Amino acid sequence: MRNLMSVQFITIDQSSSGQRVDNFLFKKLKGVPKSRIYRALRKGEVRVNKKRVKPTSRLNIDDIVRLPPLSVASKQEITPPGDKLTQTILNSIIFEDDNCLVINKPSGMPVHAGSGFNAGLIELLRLIKADFSDLELVHRLDKATSGCLLIAKNRDFLTHCHDLLVSRAMCKQYLALVKGVWQGGVREVSLPLSKRSTAGADNVMVVDSDGKPSVTIFTPVQVFAKSSLVMAYPKTGRMHQIRVHSAAIGHNIARDDKYGDDEFNIYIKEMGLNRLFLHASKLSFDSSAGFKGLSVDAELPDILSILIDKLN
Repeated sequence: MRNLMSVQFITIDQSSSGQRVDNFLFKKLKGVPKSRIYRALRKGEVRVNKKRVKPTSRLNIDDIVRLPPLSVASKQEITPPGDKLTQTILNSIIFEDDNCLVINKPSGMPVHAGSGFNAGLIELLRLIKADFSDLELVHRLDKATSGCLLIAKNRDFLTHCHDLLVSRAMCKQYLALVKGVWQGGVREVSLPLSKRSTAGADNVMVVDSDGKPSVTIFTPVQVFAKSSLVMAYPKTGRMHQIRVHSAAIGHNIARDDKYGDDEFNIYIKEMGLNRLFLHASKLSFDSSAGFKGLSVDAELPDILSILIDKLN
């Protein structure tokens, strides 16, 4: 069901000052498709101080934002996590300070609601503790990927982290088990990627000359008889980037159900692995703009460590 909201006038306070108009609207108009929000901006339905405004414009303290009457999807009430799931999530916190949390996200847990999930990790975290109510994702991980997930506790830190991501000053490293014996050393893969919609399935990424520039650096860590353990460092942040780049060079990631190799996946399944072997092992950035630097490592889950032992 969808409800028609009434016209709203919102006065901007310190917490929203400096924020882009479109990002402010996404947060305030949850349940409204982004395409509808951008259309409202183009048509002048959204006004700031009674004037038309661009999506990229920045808001200032005491600005008055007019939100037009839009159709909003009815919110489904989220059931608070039970004691076992709550403890699992809390035990996954590997770093916390006044500005952020870093979670060693379990494989199989979506980071946010959508694609058939009423709630993801971020929604559940907001319910667990009162001081978690304003948490926001800094970046995302695929549902099947485990490891370091950075979550901001305030908008200043969130904005700072987005600046780090844009300037490529935040380093994210992943461990992946891939098909085949890796030849040579460090390899930089620079292949443009585009998102494609598929009938009855989630979106996929494809190598496309007209796509967005995408770069991943692969470094071999250990080579086995039929597979290799590699460190992947994505210099850009496209959806499924590491998985697509790995497949494009003939080194598909183990148990990848979208871009994997069927024969290799069967071999790895027989070794006992029931999940994607992609783990965000490290996240780091230097101090800047008044914020401390950060360097956090997420331990490899037992099921992945056991497989490595078997391969040895």
